[in-house]
Amino acid sequence: VDITIGVAHAPYRETIEALGFSDIIFAGHTHGGQICLPKFGAIITNCDLPRKFAKGLSDHSVQGKSVWLNVCAGLGTSIFAPIRLFCRPEVRLLTLVAKA
Repeated sequence: VDITIGVAHAPYRETIEALGFSDIIFAGHTHGGQICLPKFGAIITNCDLPRKFAKGLSDHSVQGKSVWLNVCAGLGTSIFAPIRLFCRPEVRLLTLVAKA
């Protein structure tokens, strides 16, 4: 089974469109919002996606095709805001399994 993986620094809409031929896209850059509020989530995402996509796995439609986007919050912080608030650092280990 073939799989096409897209890798991007930041999950901008333009990037998702450009990598829409992929089955899954991996990105970071957002730091998960870095500064979040309980029950509200990320205050700023550092990309043009809605706040709810600042971290995690989401499904996006690109020209009628479903594409998974996996945004990791990462470990670090921005040099402009060297703190994290209600946004735990993370590293992800993913296992890709072939379709049955």
